[in-house]
Parts: sequence; C-alpha cells; structure tokens
Amino acid sequence: MAIQPTYLGIVSSVSSSSISVEIASGVDSGIVVLEGRNYRIGQVGSFVKIPIGYNHLYGIISESSETSKLGLETNISSDRKWLKVELVGESVGGLFDRGISEYPSIGDQVHFVVDSDLKKIFRNDLKSHFQVGRLSSSEGIEVSLDLDKLVARHSAVLGSTGSGKSTSTASIIRSMLIGHGERPAPSARVMLIDIHGEYGPALSDIAKTFSILPKEENQLYIPYWCMSPDKLFDLVFNSPNESQRSSFMDKVVDEKRLGIEKNKIASIDPSNVTSSTPLPYRLKKIWYDLCHDDGVNYSDAEMTKPAYAQGGKGDFDALMAPKFLPPGPGSSLPKKGGPGLLKRQLDFMKSRLLDTQLSFLLQPGDWNPEKDGAVKRDLDGLLEDWLGHDKPVTIFDLSGMPSARLALLLGALLDIIFEAAIWGRNVKEGMRERPLLIVLEEAHRYLGKSQGGESKEMVQRIAKEGRKFGVGAMIVSQRPSEIDETILSQCGTIISLRINNSTDRGIVKAAMSDGLAGVIDSLPVLRTGEAVIVGEAAQLPTRCRFNVLPEGKYPTSGDPKIGSRWRADRGAEDYSKLVNAWRNQDSSQKD
Repeated sequence: MAIQPTYLGIVSSVSSSSISVEIASGVDSGIVVLEGRNYRIGQVGSFVKIPIGYNHLYGIISESSETSKLGLETNISSDRKWLKVELVGESVGGLFDRGISEYPSIGDQVHFVVDSDLKKIFRNDLKSHFQVGRLSSSEGIEVSLDLDKLVARHSAVLGSTGSGKSTSTASIIRSMLIGHGERPAPSARVMLIDIHGEYGPALSDIAKTFSILPKEENQLYIPYWCMSPDKLFDLVFNSPNESQRSSFMDKVVDEKRLGIEKNKIASIDPSNVTSSTPLPYRLKKIWYDLCHDDGVNYSDAEMTKPAYAQGGKGDFDALMAPKFLPPGPGSSLPKKGGPGLLKRQLDFMKSRLLDTQLSFLLQPGDWNPEKDGAVKRDLDGLLEDWLGHDKPVTIFDLSGMPSARLALLLGALLDIIFEAAIWGRNVKEGMRERPLLIVLEEAHRYLGKSQGGESKEMVQRIAKEGRKFGVGAMIVSQRPSEIDETILSQCGTIISLRINNSTDRGIVKAAMSDGLAGVIDSLPVLRTGEAVIVGEAAQLPTRCRFNVLPEGKYPTSGDPKIGSRWRADRGAEDYSKLVNAWRNQDSSQKD
C-alpha cells in the first residue's frame, strides 16, 4: 500500500482516551509543504487523524519525546520519536462530532491533519455558532463558538495583565453580535460591568453606557427601594441589632403600602406587601420616624401628644430631625417617651443619605420618591432603560466607585436583574424570551474566595440557576486562582489567554482533561490576543487568534508608551488641573 504524504507514524499503545504514536523513521520533524501549504510536524496542540474504515478518529498532540518518557516499554532505543495524542472526536460520513465510538488498534496509521480535514472539524455552518477568530496553526481555518452554550452554560475569559484580555473580550462581544459585517442582532442583550471605564470607546456603536459619574454617558441610578431592605439597612445603619432591624422593616412595609396608594398601583393587594416587595418608599421619612421614636417626649400623661420644642417638628425631606422639650423632673410633664439611645447611629444614617458618592443609590433621580411618596418613574422604566433600548449592549461604567462599596452596588444591580428574570420568565420581555449575557470584568475584585457580600452571593446564584431563567455569565479575570471556586466551576467554557503564574495555570488545568496538560503548559508562551479555548461552546480544545477589532474600537487599556514619554521634552507644569479632576471625580478633563 502506498504511503500517503500525510503519513506520520503508527499507533503503538492505547490507554483510556490517549494513545502513543511512534513516528515513522522516514518522517522528519519540521515543515512539510503539501498542496501549497506549510505544515509543521509533531507540534504540541496540532491535530492528527487515524483512518479506521469509513471513519476517521481525530486527536490533539499533547506531548512529544525522543525517549521512553511516554510510559512505553523501556527497551526502546532512544533514537525513535514518540507522540502522545488525546483522542477528541471522529468523523462519520464526512461530519465531525466530539467523542469516539471506537478505539484505534495497535499498528493503525496516524496522519497529520491538512486544511481539508480542519474544515470538516471547524465547519462554520452550524446553527447558533459565531466566528471568533482563526486557528493559530492554520490561519485559513475559522474558529467558531456555540452561542447557546457559551451564554447558558457560562464562560470565563482568563489571562495575565497584558495578555490582551480586554481586547479579546471586546472582540468576542462584537463577533457574537455583529458577525460578518451584518447589522447587530436586533434582540441581543449583553450587560457589561466595566470597572475601569475602558469599554465605552470599543463598543460605542453597539452599546448604551450608564455611569455613576457621567460625562457624556447616561446617569446610572439604582433605586434603593429595589434592593434588599436588609442589605440597605446594613449600609445606612451602623451595627443594627435585631430589635432595630425589626422596627426598620415594619416602617418599610408601612411606607410601601403608602407607595401603592400614592403611585396608584392597582395590580397589588396591600395586604400581600412584604419588606422585599419592590415598591417605592421614602427612606428619609423612615429616618425621621426613627429619630422621632428615639427622642420623643410627651406633653400629656397619656403619652399621645409629642412635646415639640418651638419650631421643632423638623422636616424629613430636608433631613431635619424633630426637637422635643426636655422631660420634667420626677413625674411632672413633659414625660419621657423615647429611649434616646440611637443618636450616634441616626447621625450615621443621615451622613449616608447626604453622601454624594451614594447619591446614585439613595437619591436616584426620577425614581426617588417625592415628599408625598410619589415617583416620576417606576421600576418598569428602569428596566426599559437598561434592557429595552435599541443597542444590544448595556455598559455599566463603575469607574470611580470605591472598592469598599463596589460589592454592594454590583450586588444591588444584579439583584434587580435576576429578580426580573425569575418573575418575568413567562412574559416576552423576560430573559427566557430574550436571554441576557452578563460580562463581569475584573471579577477577582468582588468574587474572591475570602470575600463575602451581595455581589458574590448574586453571581453564585446566577452561576447555579441562571440557565433556567435565561441569564448567563462571562467571568473576566487576571487571577483565576482568586475567584470563588463555586463560581468558576460552573463556567462550561474556559477561554484562557497567556497566563504566567503557575497557580493560576493550575486552576485552568483543573478545568480540562488531564491528558491536555501539554496544551495548557503552552499558556505562558501564547501571543497577545491568542487563547486556548476549551469546554462546551468549543467544538474542540483549540488554540485561536481572535478577530482584530476595527480601527478606533479598542478598549482604553493599552500600556503607556513609556520610552517615548520619558524621553519627551518637559515644559512648565500646572498640577491644579489634576487636583481639580480629582476633587470633581472627573477623569475626562484634558489639557
């Protein structure tokens, strides 16, 4: 039988999903020219095929050796060359599928894979697949991912600083929404949590941006009355005890029932309202009532008439607490009513309500109840702003938010989104009908193993239950070893760019089959913008170079040009602009 030009060697041993291949003596490593294309022989991460009758088995080279390191018999002479191959799939009738139905036999021929074979493996005519880049070993072969599995089964984009993580994330988002020069998918929903404010320029043509410190973007408001009252009370009240918490919750329920009346919400029975029902209520009024209950004295023995000092009724909307006449000696009037124990905590609550860094939450614009309890816009308007606009991407620019409050802010935002997904799963505006992908940048900052908080709880919940309600997560991080294991273990697809740290590589390796260790060991030498993709959305474990972004559509995360900047001539310097930008929390100021 004539030897084909693609002949590589023969199967010498079979073990579980891996095989050992003895390279034929006449085959030299290096480059083979075939059909006008150059092919590198025996490269780790490249593909081989094993013809078995009408079927072809396909595998990935995970290791190569010139000695008996592959676990073969020890009497093999060291001048022979060996490959270890992980079996990954087979083609039957010209169609490729993952998994194998039969194993090769000892002595079966092994061939390197040419472009015609690669096109069968990486066919791009699959439904729901979108093209993200090209195969590193063959630029002519497009690599595609399964959008359904990428979103529903969650994913992670991992890579060290400078590996092209932000650029690759932007490329993936553009690829899944626009494809080959088409118009953006009209019903797509992607929500991107942007911690450093770097994605606005990259996605400006397909995204609507909200910011807590808006420049040209829309103001981000997260109405406090949409979040868990328990979490809110922990934020605004210093170390509350159970009695204080119970009193706060009772007042919240009363205020929400008033909110139903003032906002003419006819679709809910006031008797069914609980503290967690998302209805508007006046937080300042609750502060005022707590001040009143804590400091009140009464001018009558029956304790029905508060003994206000002159002009001392105060004004809750202006955060002016009521003032009372001091209690009389002994049994004389005024009679002492309130315990007078909460002044320090109520002052703390007032300072929170006045904190401009929390105004997006505690003074939420049109969603802030007026003095009578009415709101200009309700929760449906908020969700329409976030999810119902004409762009497929919503960017939440959280740059400028202190780390200590980031977890609370993000937790409140995700709580609103996920509750809407749960309760709206049977309506056409819900996430079951229009699924949502949430991209979480710099995830290690708020999803760490040792961290608690609302954001981590919500992402864990989305990772475990999101698929049922049409919500998927994409975790983006430069330190996978710091991400909570519960969250990372739920990511069905791993997109790993260059990773230098051995601990972080170990996390990625743990998510893949043991036999692909050789492929994962290549992570430190990946080029910028190049990744190893494994998991449910990928047809095969693949080394891929992502699509190049259009001119002017790169995230603002590039390295500064240090050499040219240091050598540039210096002129007169004025640091007042820097201080002004700092004080105004406005990084958009320029010379």
